[in-house]
Amino acid sequence: MPQAEYDIVVSGGGVAGLAAACVFGSAGFSVLCVDPAPPITARDAEGSDLRTTAFLQPAQALLDRAGLWARLEPHAADLQVMRIVDAGGEVPEPRVMREFDASDISDRPFGWNLPNWLLRREMVAHLENLPSVTFRPGTGTTTLFTRESEARVGLSDGSRVRCRLVIAADGRNSPIREAAGVEVKTTRYGQKALAFAVTHPIPHENVSTEIHRSGGPFTLVPLPDHDGRPSSAIVWMEEGPEVARLAALPVAAFEAEMNTRSCHLFGPLTLASRRTVWPIISQVAERMSAERVALVAEAAHVVPPIGAQGLNMSLGDMRVLLELSEATPERLGDRAMLETYHRRRHLEVRARVTGIDLLNRASMMRAQPLRDARATALDAIYSMAPVRKTLMQMGLGARG
Repeated sequence: MPQAEYDIVVSGGGVAGLAAACVFGSAGFSVLCVDPAPPITARDAEGSDLRTTAFLQPAQALLDRAGLWARLEPHAADLQVMRIVDAGGEVPEPRVMREFDASDISDRPFGWNLPNWLLRREMVAHLENLPSVTFRPGTGTTTLFTRESEARVGLSDGSRVRCRLVIAADGRNSPIREAAGVEVKTTRYGQKALAFAVTHPIPHENVSTEIHRSGGPFTLVPLPDHDGRPSSAIVWMEEGPEVARLAALPVAAFEAEMNTRSCHLFGPLTLASRRTVWPIISQVAERMSAERVALVAEAAHVVPPIGAQGLNMSLGDMRVLLELSEATPERLGDRAMLETYHRRRHLEVRARVTGIDLLNRASMMRAQPLRDARATALDAIYSMAPVRKTLMQMGLGARG
């Protein structure tokens, strides 16, 4: 039986994998995208991903080029201001608050926030309009065989396909990365994150707020109104046993605890979704590529959800891959192209993972003297205009 041939096989149908299929499909490459699990595309469906993704400016530009942004924009909430709050005193109330307004460095917002389940819905719909893309949910990758000229990928339905490039977008436990023999370094913090949506009486006014006390940040990210009320997505990071306790609380008791932790900045918060729990780790692959394989997104790097860096780093991977693929399409997936990809991405990825690791460790501090030192450092650093501007540009993904 003849094997199907594609330019690119994307392993993974999460947000990153679907984005890769859209980006490379819209650029004219023939793409097969597979994932063992069909995407869950409804907010209240069992297993739906209630986390949100903030697309910073460079990521939005890539989605726009792929024809996706016109679909996503009506559902997006602008992120105009990023607010950092230290509430690490004896009582949970703000003692240092610093705001970064995108208008100081740009005529556009820092980014735009969308729920992950909705991203999947809109990306899957967009793929249907791309004739060069075949999307096969419910089918996973089982084997990988590579040589200098091509890759052969075995699929869970028993078929095999040939391609010039395999993009591993199949998560932190990537089967393709493992098959390619690429090692990873993993850091565990003993933390988990609660992700859920709330409504509140005080409008968020497009301000993303990160509140630091202990255990990890409590972050409120703007969402479009829900049932006529202002709404935000929350990621609440704590040590694992504390997250288990919070997740099991009755709604009224949980709302009381989250209101205390939010310092009442938006008035009484009302739970507007179920609570989901996610493990927190840092992870970096020792290489971003192998023979005929490019690692992207969580197959290459995992970071705690701080500073909206996760998927924006992933789209940074895809932006570089696309540039290289379009510059010399006849060399798609060859050794020289993938070596260049690794060189251009790996150093920056490692630097960002290290920076976010340090921020996370600082946010976890429990000892009061250390929390006081953190507040003093926050106040001093963010009060310096040149430092503030540099941090904002780094947040937008500007290259140093």
